[in-house]
Amino acid sequence: MARRKPFDIGGQTVAPGTRATIDVPVSRLSDHTPVHLSVHVVHGRKPGPVLFVSAAVHGDEVIGVEIVRRLLRARPLKSVAGTLLAVPIVNTFGFLNHARYLPDRRDLNRCFPGLAQGSMASRLAHIFMTEVVARADLGIDLHSAAIHRTNMPQLRLTPGNDRLSELGRVFGAPVMMESRLREGSLRMAAEEAGVDVLLYEGGEALRFDELAARAGVTGILRVMHHLGMIGRKGVPQPRNTPVLCRDSDWYRAPAGGLLRGYVGTGDTVEPGTVLGAISDPFGEVETDVATQTRGIVIGRTNMPVVYEGDALFHVAETASGDVAARGVDAHLQAAPLFDEDEII
Repeated sequence: MARRKPFDIGGQTVAPGTRATIDVPVSRLSDHTPVHLSVHVVHGRKPGPVLFVSAAVHGDEVIGVEIVRRLLRARPLKSVAGTLLAVPIVNTFGFLNHARYLPDRRDLNRCFPGLAQGSMASRLAHIFMTEVVARADLGIDLHSAAIHRTNMPQLRLTPGNDRLSELGRVFGAPVMMESRLREGSLRMAAEEAGVDVLLYEGGEALRFDELAARAGVTGILRVMHHLGMIGRKGVPQPRNTPVLCRDSDWYRAPAGGLLRGYVGTGDTVEPGTVLGAISDPFGEVETDVATQTRGIVIGRTNMPVVYEGDALFHVAETASGDVAARGVDAHLQAAPLFDEDEII
């Protein structure tokens, strides 16, 4: 068998059977400090697919950084077929500033595929597309809810993409949501370039969430095993089939005031379920927020002080409440039942 070729990235090479962190130059800060797109390359001795795993496209979504850290320490990665490209921090500018956006006030996830001579965000998007996405066969992009909100572990899938639906079931997050592609997003640019992307959501911006971290790591390992990149040993198997939801609704504040939430992420609801109540500071006026559909609470605000129109609870609709409830409840009970020591 012919020896595998080294993997070329950022003008450097990584030999088969080795791993290395490659710093791809991006820019310089105003004080002349260099900024890099750091890519950890695990280049296996045996041939196989190229998978990229990215996090912190939004700089304050730090849960993905922790997921990548744990992934790179996982025991199954000691023997890899193919190549893993792990990018824990795509948006270094936002990460350093604890901010979702870049210093030019742009959302990086609306600037793909980018331009080499464009804005700061456009240039970073172009470098990431050129150095990472274009070299991959599949991607997993890690996200969390925005600041002051939290999401239960879930996958966002492109409607009608059978391959992603299959990989989503393999990943094993409690919920899979069909989500249309947005103009300028990494998912849209990657899929137009022929690279499918699973988008994982879990936890809250600027916070670590243990359930979301564990669900993310195990999901990636399951996908890598399914692709033939790693063996089964040390890869926890899913106990249930994810619940597929094709539509969702945000329930917004009908008035400003103080919110008391009665449900958490992962709870199943029926039409008429009271999600929470908003009252004025004197307790003289109180307004309930109730569901109109059957579903699962996949996201919610963590802020008790709300303005009229604020998004409060995100409910994914389910076709069968009993089946969905059993599936999600089983997932949430099973997910914490393994220790990090089992996979590292």
